[in-house]
Amino acid sequence: MTQLLAEHPYAASFDIDEAVISRVLSEATARGAAFADLYFQHTVSNSVRLEDGIVNSASTSVSRGVGVRVVQEDATGYAFSESLEPDAMLSAARTAAAIASGGKSIEPQEIRVHDVADHYAVRRDWEDVAATEKLPLLQTVERIAKSLDPAVEKVSVAWSDSDERVLVATSEGAIYTDRRPMAIIRLSVTAEKNGERQSGMSSLARREALDWFDEERLRTMCQEAVDRTMILFEAGRPPAGEMPVVLAAGASGILLHEAIGHGLEADFNRKGISIYADLLNKEVAPEFVTVVDDGTVEHERGALNVDDEGNPTERTVLIDRGVLRSYMHDRISAAHYGVAPTGSGRRQSFRHVPMPRMRCTYMEDGPHTYDEIIASVDHGIVAETFTNGQVQIGAGDFTFFVKNGWLIEKGKVTAPIRNVNIIGNGPEALRNITMAANDAKLDLGGWTCGKEGQGVPVSQGIPSVLVKSLTVGGTDE
Repeated sequence: MTQLLAEHPYAASFDIDEAVISRVLSEATARGAAFADLYFQHTVSNSVRLEDGIVNSASTSVSRGVGVRVVQEDATGYAFSESLEPDAMLSAARTAAAIASGGKSIEPQEIRVHDVADHYAVRRDWEDVAATEKLPLLQTVERIAKSLDPAVEKVSVAWSDSDERVLVATSEGAIYTDRRPMAIIRLSVTAEKNGERQSGMSSLARREALDWFDEERLRTMCQEAVDRTMILFEAGRPPAGEMPVVLAAGASGILLHEAIGHGLEADFNRKGISIYADLLNKEVAPEFVTVVDDGTVEHERGALNVDDEGNPTERTVLIDRGVLRSYMHDRISAAHYGVAPTGSGRRQSFRHVPMPRMRCTYMEDGPHTYDEIIASVDHGIVAETFTNGQVQIGAGDFTFFVKNGWLIEKGKVTAPIRNVNIIGNGPEALRNITMAANDAKLDLGGWTCGKEGQGVPVSQGIPSVLVKSLTVGGTDE
């Protein structure tokens, strides 16, 4: 390995040097592509599950390979190889290059390794943490959860961590490297009272090391899971019909992410699929609404030092005081719109082509307080925790299932409710936000965003907001 890459230890995971990179990129662009890149990835993942005091599963997996992408205008050729032998990579390059022909071939470029930001430095890498150090953490969670209420009869704790190394090399001669830690712990509890069973869950996910998962944070997670479960025994049948809905701060960001965020990914707009395709620089929300997608939030699950195309990540203001100002761009959409990439090109793995994706998507604080919002509602609900939903990306129509919520009567939060369906349209709901509180927060749960068969880790958040009208309905179990 030459000295240039030898100075970057992540590259050693792939046993490559500049000569091999140049040769593969030359093959990828030999038929006239405008651009090509190589995405090397090496990931070690570990998981363990504790149920009723017994470890019922544990695993370690290793994934290593390279994806070769060739771009000619809006067309993309892609191939991947799990072997990093030169012949295998050259074969993948020839397959990807088949999409591009007739253009001008690219001259070899001088290779330069670029420095990147470090938004998730950890004191200890996950590869240095033994499984025996993780098990006491799971046992602590189980002990705390069971101690919080005698009705808790079953506790399941799942842990996973990963240590991911990435190297991106482009036909423009640039090399970017990144090391991406990730850890998540999920708690599920089941409680029984008078023959009735209810369940709830909570989770913590961060690009952090083991020491971040201290007992205080674990106790907060346990309390949240148990509280969500126990309140279900008191919850009744929710009201139905059109009514004001308060989206609680934090986890309600899932609705912002799904019903609005996807519509602001540039590929949907470039193809004319999204309802926002012709709304740039137009008002799409009240003046107090600002929506951001940010890859630079320290240690967040959705944070990235560099995206999967080698673009530096940034804080991208999508909606600025009610006006749509930007989409989330990868390299292809940025070229189409004549703007710079926003560092939003993401892929699940080396087996997948990159596309515009969200990172940490959130709405900023509004001018109101939570108490003011509640006091303004005569009859409505608070939607607190969500379990699943469906969204039509183009039009933004959505249905979400709310596990936990509260009834609002005459300006006061009264009875708990459960199993609420809320139905609406994302762009319309955005316009119908009448109040937003000053309590914005990112949810620490382990969210994964799906798009076109690919899943990537994301973060999301929102302040408490009042949507003046959504369709609400529910069923008792």
